Amino acid sequence: MPPRVAVTAGEPAGVGPELLAALAAEPWDAQLVAVGSAALLLERARAIGVGLHVVPFDPRAPRRAHQPGLLPVLDVPLATPARAGKVDPRNAGHVLALLGAAADGAADGTFDAVATAPVHKGVINDAGTAFSGHTEFFAARAAADVLMLLAAPGLRVALATTHLPLRAVADAVTAPVVERALRLLHAGLRRDFGIARPRIGVLGLNPHAGEGGHLGREEIDVIAPVLDRLRGEGLDLDGPLPADIAFVPERIARCDTYLAMYHDQGLPVLKARGFGEAVNVTLGLPWIRTSVDHGTALDLAGSGRADPSSLRAALRLAVELGARRQGAAA
Repeated sequence: MPPRVAVTAGEPAGVGPELLAALAAEPWDAQLVAVGSAALLLERARAIGVGLHVVPFDPRAPRRAHQPGLLPVLDVPLATPARAGKVDPRNAGHVLALLGAAADGAADGTFDAVATAPVHKGVINDAGTAFSGHTEFFAARAAADVLMLLAAPGLRVALATTHLPLRAVADAVTAPVVERALRLLHAGLRRDFGIARPRIGVLGLNPHAGEGGHLGREEIDVIAPVLDRLRGEGLDLDGPLPADIAFVPERIARCDTYLAMYHDQGLPVLKARGFGEAVNVTLGLPWIRTSVDHGTALDLAGSGRADPSSLRAALRLAVELGARRQGAAA
């Protein structure tokens, strides 16, 4: 059977609905199911000149590969009409509901994977719900310990810490944090990417990886002891590496992935290499979740000029990983 992949429409005022409509016009070796407002998807499809016919999603119906232009929709109605480019806190509950519907469908086996279009964190918080992102939402929903991995062509980077002020990063890089990240990364690459013995490059925290303790001792006191202990368990770890030379082509060719200590240590390199093709993967969930590497692009919403490349890449990876999980469970 083809894998069944839920694709969330994201923030209704952003580019997500039209990107989803555009991708529905393409052939896919999977059954796509949109999760969002059916009426909004049709409206944005018309706005960008894409022919689209939507049908209610029936989980009991036989799975069939996607038919271009025909999109099953798990309909989550809007609270109020959405205007392209104009966020409205009244629709924050709609966004949370569509994320919850996708997560619940993945948890009960209705979906083999979930690919997510971008949401607007600020408007959800403005509506009175504390929301730090998809990753945290899905982790709480699944009661799972998770790790953020960004994948671009030829390069993968995971993050030991995510959205923290820079002054808080050093205190957050502790031995348990680094060990947890490496265990999740090793297990996720084995299970979801089919890499039997992942080779992981581990970045230091400080310039020149601390310069032997002269530029900070986190590498000596925190990171290196964790690496030594996990190497004793058989993990293939290279580091702590100076971040300024870690991404040279020869080393990239030797590593299956990297673990960066903080957000802006690893992601600028990855996005410079593959922006528009990078995919956010949440490792550690009991189901597959991928996402775009960009935001809601409110200035482009409704214009037809938004590039679907990142959502296409996220969907392709969701199909691939979903099929692998499906095969492993068979």
